[in-house]
Amino acid sequence: MEHANPPRRKAPRFITIGEIMLRLTPPNYGKIRVANTFEASYGGSEANIALALANLGVDSTFFSVVPNNSLGKSAVRMLRSNDVHCTPVILSTPEETPTHRLGTYYLETGYGIWPSKVTYDRRHSAFSEYDFSRLDAGALLEGFDWLHLSGITPALSPSCADFVLDCLRAARDRDMTVSFDGNFRSQLWTWEEARDFCTRCLPYVDVLLGIEPYHLWRDEADHGKGDWKDGLPLQPGYEQQNEVFRRFAERYPNLRCIARHVRYAHSGSENSLKAYMWYQGRTFESKLFTFHILDRVGGGDAFASGLIYAQMHEYEPMDMVNFAVASSVIKHTIRGDGNITDDVESIRNLMDMNYDIKR
Repeated sequence: MEHANPPRRKAPRFITIGEIMLRLTPPNYGKIRVANTFEASYGGSEANIALALANLGVDSTFFSVVPNNSLGKSAVRMLRSNDVHCTPVILSTPEETPTHRLGTYYLETGYGIWPSKVTYDRRHSAFSEYDFSRLDAGALLEGFDWLHLSGITPALSPSCADFVLDCLRAARDRDMTVSFDGNFRSQLWTWEEARDFCTRCLPYVDVLLGIEPYHLWRDEADHGKGDWKDGLPLQPGYEQQNEVFRRFAERYPNLRCIARHVRYAHSGSENSLKAYMWYQGRTFESKLFTFHILDRVGGGDAFASGLIYAQMHEYEPMDMVNFAVASSVIKHTIRGDGNITDDVESIRNLMDMNYDIKR
């Protein structure tokens, strides 16, 4: 008797768009003002997510613009060493990006009673200076199944903002899944600027990471009645979060999933995390994880990548939200921006709170 193999589900192809930066960190929890050496690495929200997914075996592509010099090439090389496809990345010329530099940020790693601190040096980077009107967003996204964007990219320049909207429209035309993380950065634009722009993105989004910065007016005709999120604490209870999720879903029926993590900072080096997720008309609450921090930067990106991975692999809802939080927790114990974990089982074991040694 002949047995036919069941058809294999097509593996989704993922692409994300954003800026990758050089990260400089004083070693051993040092302060920038007295540092004479720095540890160099590379990171950036979208790059971190591409890297994390690639390490977990997802076909992951990153698009950016970097200067055609040693720093730009080194950033691309780091991503490629983590199995991220970088074919679309543009190595720009001085004519295309006159300042011709890679964005940089400095990180003071927090410890005990004092928190981590980021200082940006990213103005006039190649990514922010590039004229994206020259690109065809549809051609860039051709052949991909999932697009991830964040609210950081549109804050960098008007050209970047226009390109984000072009990509969202092109993704919708191609019936792609779109995930979006608002990722507000106060050093890049104001709260109201971020809310105004990111709200324009919501009709194109399938998977929403975080509930800010967006307008969710109680009455679109009378903004004086306030926002549904007004008064929501940073650490909401289940009923409070469920109400906000429900209002988002009613206003934007295209949203199939909304997720956000909730942080409890006991000190600069010990935190707890849990998450809420709205999915299939219900709100799910994850387990609470308490842990010590080695490097907090990129924790939100690890949460996003964990959720995307779990959705791509059709996990059960409670497993989705627990896998996302566990991914973030693991990242907090890894130096650098990206979650380089390449063993899904290690995340699932943490998700199940199984800490036994694996032999």
